[in-house]
Amino acid sequence: MTTRDDAVSDGLARRHFLTLLVAAPVLTIAVPGTASAVIPTLPQPAEIRDLGEILILAGTPTAGALAVLEVGADGIVTLELPRAEVGQGITTATAMLVAEELDLPLSRVRVRLADARPELLFNQLTGGSNTIRSVYDPVRHAAAAARARLLAAAAKQEGVDASRLSTRDGSVILPDGRAIAYGLLTSAAASLTGVFAAQPKPESEHKLVGTAQSRIDARAMVTGQFKYTLDHDVPGAMPTVVRRPPTINGSVRSVDSAVAEKMPGVLAIGVVPTGVAVVAETFGQAMAARDALKVTWNPGTIDSLSDVDIRAKLHAAALPFVVPPLLTQHVDAEFDFAFVSHAPMETNSAIADVRADRAEIWAGLKSPIVAQQTIAAAVGLPESAVTVHVVQGGGSFGRRLFFDGALEAAQISKALNRPVKLMWSRTDDMRHGRARPATHHKLRATFGLGNVLTFEHRVAAVETDFRHGLGEVLTATAASLPVGGNLSFAQTVFLTTVNVPYNFGVVTSLLNEVPLKMHTAAWRSVYSANTRGAEEILVDELAARMGKDPVAFRREFLKTARQRAVLDKVASAGQWGRSLPRGFAQGVGFHDEYQSCTACLVEIDARDPKAPRVVKAVIAVDVGRPINPRGLQAQMLGGLTDAISTTLRAGLHIDRGLPLEGSYSQFHYARQKDAPLDVQIHVMPATGSPGGAGELGVPAAVGAIANAYARATGIAPRSFPIIFPVDFEPFPR
Repeated sequence: MTTRDDAVSDGLARRHFLTLLVAAPVLTIAVPGTASAVIPTLPQPAEIRDLGEILILAGTPTAGALAVLEVGADGIVTLELPRAEVGQGITTATAMLVAEELDLPLSRVRVRLADARPELLFNQLTGGSNTIRSVYDPVRHAAAAARARLLAAAAKQEGVDASRLSTRDGSVILPDGRAIAYGLLTSAAASLTGVFAAQPKPESEHKLVGTAQSRIDARAMVTGQFKYTLDHDVPGAMPTVVRRPPTINGSVRSVDSAVAEKMPGVLAIGVVPTGVAVVAETFGQAMAARDALKVTWNPGTIDSLSDVDIRAKLHAAALPFVVPPLLTQHVDAEFDFAFVSHAPMETNSAIADVRADRAEIWAGLKSPIVAQQTIAAAVGLPESAVTVHVVQGGGSFGRRLFFDGALEAAQISKALNRPVKLMWSRTDDMRHGRARPATHHKLRATFGLGNVLTFEHRVAAVETDFRHGLGEVLTATAASLPVGGNLSFAQTVFLTTVNVPYNFGVVTSLLNEVPLKMHTAAWRSVYSANTRGAEEILVDELAARMGKDPVAFRREFLKTARQRAVLDKVASAGQWGRSLPRGFAQGVGFHDEYQSCTACLVEIDARDPKAPRVVKAVIAVDVGRPINPRGLQAQMLGGLTDAISTTLRAGLHIDRGLPLEGSYSQFHYARQKDAPLDVQIHVMPATGSPGGAGELGVPAAVGAIANAYARATGIAPRSFPIIFPVDFEPFPR
């Protein structure tokens, strides 16, 4: 028996759009009913408040097909999740939602990442702190539907009314107390006809959701059992690397591979759009042959540019203020932020097997539908002939929104007529990967009679590339956007993520991008990390000019009681204002985004201004309804670590068209010695619906760290990272 979701047209109907698929002894459930049934509080165009709600709106037509559950004869329940797990903990959180609705031990839930599902249209993109917000209702409805059918099957089998039955520990409980395990009911449940009413539990009845749980994949990760992309064995796929140009976007003019071809283990060498690919029996052999190639290169796209040139372009691009400085009391400030590598632990890797009539790809992908479309066009196959498997990624921070590794692997496989297992080196990732664009910020706040009258922020940024699928989402929803449908992708993202949380009179935030042909991408928090970080620095300086304590000043001007409660929590738990030794100081920052808010208080040891270290951090976070508080704490700790790194030491130097940094030893991301031993993360009580969390933790921490440094040293930081020498010998180009 099959029933199509009536929210999906016949042309889009596929297995995943079935309300029920009989595959005894497995019961497979997709969300029944229409999209409005599974997302009861759909955002209306006029009510769109942030980028996350734009993504939910774009996914509305396919929301009824988002979640697919299988209940096996062994009682194991598997959720097929059309999102990418890259360390943020969504597989654990969604497993908790399933276990909650099915009254099932969490250990009996599995989550597998779905292959590219083009029928989902805009609903398989992982970004914008949106996963839990978009799948919360669909997953719960799918699990509730499965529970209803299992109850109905038990009721029919035992000849009792379903209302007299309950569920517990993966079983249906009969009126006399006997238990029937779910696995014994799957065949009967799959054979039932008709529609069964199923509503998720009220949040007030949640027993698992909202409690702290360890990751369901943690043991596999720490014991080396977990399979990332390069751990998959694909027949015939051999180690592959690429010799890359000495500047960004350079191309091959000529290549002499005579020596390399004779080296041990070398199987194939060929020119591809990004350089020269080498396939060998081991990665060591492939890299040795790569280094033996003699290549001449065509120029890249920014060969004449270095940091000083790019910074000059950004300063010139910053738009003017509206309020003249002589009309009232004011505070001005300008800030520069360097390029920053995403630097995930797992470098850009992919496996590709491209044949004459089909192709198969394996990679950590956050936008697999667009990856499938792009790869199909690049290798000359119909999309239906390209299978894209989404593999869990070892970190992303926005990097895996782009699928350049998967595309490159497909191009190599086609060119060399063989399956390949492509690995980017760390230097490849640092120099030819994608980075957070450099930015310049001009801010002006005017004040008088105890009030802030105007607050202006002008951002000039190297252009961020949104050609990974988000641009398509924004185009599809353009007419509904609260900021107007004619803005660029960048302007739309900027205006729907950056939000000044204070009652500061007339607030204007403007972005102007400089279109340099570089490899950029959204980096955790996209525009907010720099933009809101800079604003929080100015807030401290504005408070000082107005003779007010930084926490009291923020509390006075924050817009809502919810925001003030979060700020009060860190001020109290962190003992704001306590006496500290000379060279130590506290700093505070606040941020509100994706219907969530957070405050961060840090203490810094800057007795040596050239070797500062954050020694303590207190964070409070309100995400509405946390699914897994422990996972949320991990997200906030990750955001703090990103902020410590990029505020104090981590960045990329651009020199004549190429980043100088080529390894973790040169890109100074925070080490264990740089991390505070004392960190408190307070999760506020649950209210309402879930908000976003993945990007929330960076901006407030950036402001807090910079403010603490200023108070400890008396030096107002204006360029980030603060400590940014070229203290290494760059690798050869």
